[in-house]
Order: sequence, then C-alpha cells, then structure tokens
Amino acid sequence: MNFAKHWAAALDDYAIDLAWSPDGTLLAAASQSGGVTLFDAATGAVKHTLAGHADGANCLGWSPDGTTLATGGQDGCVRFWNPATGAQSAETKLGNAWVEHLVWQVVAGVADPGPGSTSPATAPLLFAAAGRKLVALKPDGTVAHTFPDAPKTISALAGKPAAGAAGPGTPSPAASVIAAACFGHVAIWDATNFTAVKEFPYGNAIYALTWSPDGRWLVAGCHDNAVHLWVPAEADMELHMSGYETRLKELSFSNDSKWLATGGGRDACVWDCSGAGPEGREPLLLPHDARVCALAFQHSHGLLASGSTKGEFTLWMPTRKNPMVAEVTMPSAATKFAWRGDDALLAVGTEKGQLFVFKTA
Repeated sequence: MNFAKHWAAALDDYAIDLAWSPDGTLLAAASQSGGVTLFDAATGAVKHTLAGHADGANCLGWSPDGTTLATGGQDGCVRFWNPATGAQSAETKLGNAWVEHLVWQVVAGVADPGPGSTSPATAPLLFAAAGRKLVALKPDGTVAHTFPDAPKTISALAGKPAAGAAGPGTPSPAASVIAAACFGHVAIWDATNFTAVKEFPYGNAIYALTWSPDGRWLVAGCHDNAVHLWVPAEADMELHMSGYETRLKELSFSNDSKWLATGGGRDACVWDCSGAGPEGREPLLLPHDARVCALAFQHSHGLLASGSTKGEFTLWMPTRKNPMVAEVTMPSAATKFAWRGDDALLAVGTEKGQLFVFKTA
C-alpha cells in the first residue's frame, strides 16, 4: 500500500472537527476559535471561509445529499451553510448552552416521494444537542421536534439507521433511532415519530457513544475507565470491560462490526465483538509512546488510524500477524481523524491547528 502526504494546511486554532462532503470533493474543518473552512479535496485550495461561530465552534455535519453543511457553536446556535456559495442559509438558536453534538438522520415519512413512486418517503433531519436540550431540525433550520429535557447535560449523541425486524420495545424497520447519553443513562429515541424506545441506566459519566455498523452494539466510553456495551434488541445483554488507565473517549468500529477499537491508555485496544462479544476475551494491544487520543477505522476497508498525545500517528491492519502498516510523527497530537467515504484519503487535524491529508492508495 502506498501512503503519503497529499496536502497540508493551517487553521487558526485547535482543529476541533473535520468532515468530508458525501461526494468526497470537499473537506470541512472547524477550529476551536470558531472559524470553518472548506477545502478542495484534490488540491487543498480553500474553496470558502465561513464565518462560523464568533464564540467558538464545536461540531460539523454534512446533510446526506451534501447540499447543506451544519455547524454547532458555543453561541448556542446551529448554522446551516450552502457549500457551493459559502453563504449561510439558516440559523437556529437553541439557548445559551453550547451546541456540542450534531447527527443527520434520513427518516421515513417526512417528505412526499413524488407521484408514482413505490419507495417510502424519506428526508433528512438534523438532531442537535445543547446542554440538556435535544431537537430535530429540518434542513431549512425550522424545528421539527423538541424532545423532553435530559436529566443532565447531553454528553454524546449517536444515530443508527434501522436494520432487521422489530421486536418488543424496538423501533419499526422503517424507523431510525438516535441515542443520547448523559450522566446516569442512555436514552434511545425513534427518529421518525420522536417517541422513547428504551433507556439504559449507567452509574457514571459517558464521554463517547457509537453504534456498530450492523446496528447490533451500542457502545459507551465512560468516566470510570471502562467501556460498556448494550445490545438494544436483547434486553438483558450488557457487557463491561474496565481497567483502562484513563477515562475513555475514543471509540471506533470496523466496517464489518467485528472489531471495536478503544483508547483509554497507552495502547489502542482492539476487541473481537463477533458472536457473544468481547467480554472475557483478550484484546489486541497496539502500543503507542503516550496516551491514545484519536482513533478511526476506515469505512469499507480494514485500516485503523490511531494517534498519541506526543504526535505519533500509526496505521494498523489488526487482522495481520504484524499489524503496523505505517507510522508518522506530527508536530502536535491528533485531535481528529476523518476518512473520506472511499477511504482513499485520510484527514488529520491537530492540537496546534495543522491539517494534513494523506493518500492511502
């Protein structure tokens, strides 16, 4: 495999989020100070510099069709941008709390599919979390639904497309779901009709939340130096792995849902989630020179990117006897990895605002 730097750029502050457009032609980068920049994927040229959020930016999210980029900021606003022109198209104020989490979901029954269509009507909604508030927004910025306030600040948000047959207490196959975590529990909501599906108690803070691509596992990275797994389709199925060096904020699943990579120390731990799951199994340990601070599996292939707080960045193929594929030393620690949809490019943002894009093919 060929692996080389494609282009590099500099942001004005800590790279807080990165997101590729669905067609892979643009890379959106948000800096902690609030600016948002759209880069041409092929050359690294700046296509648009967006006003972003004056008080600081937190998160990015492309609509599934790529026609809208949403951003969340410390000003309590969600802003919607036209990537073709760089103009702001809408703004929704959610209150005074920071907007820290954005998830687009395609949901059924929202739009008319057109005369003669045999497909179910679908349209994208943006789910945004600010403090204890969770709302569903339409692409024009209007509020489709406001959920009941969470008991505590929402600390993680994860969306899952529907898959498989519905059972008791699960959404219908035509639905998609949103999981929202706060201290003490994870709530799962039907994204189509906005009704509560399930709630899982957990006696500590949760920092990260992700679904496996097949929708079986819902996984939380926790304050108590542990990773916790639920199988929402099986009421009594919960797994827990503890003993990490630090609280756990880094989670990533392989595309086949077999491997779960976690941070939480100087090793990236890769767990086998096939069959009955990882509890009781020994993980594959991928060593680093300092605490792991970022992780990301490819979308369709098997490479895992992991970075340490000292600036070391490594590519791994966990299924190989000798898993290391490549290693790079950067000027500062990685804050975010973002694989393009076709896995041919990997974007890496850093604490000091450097942005690197690598070719992997």
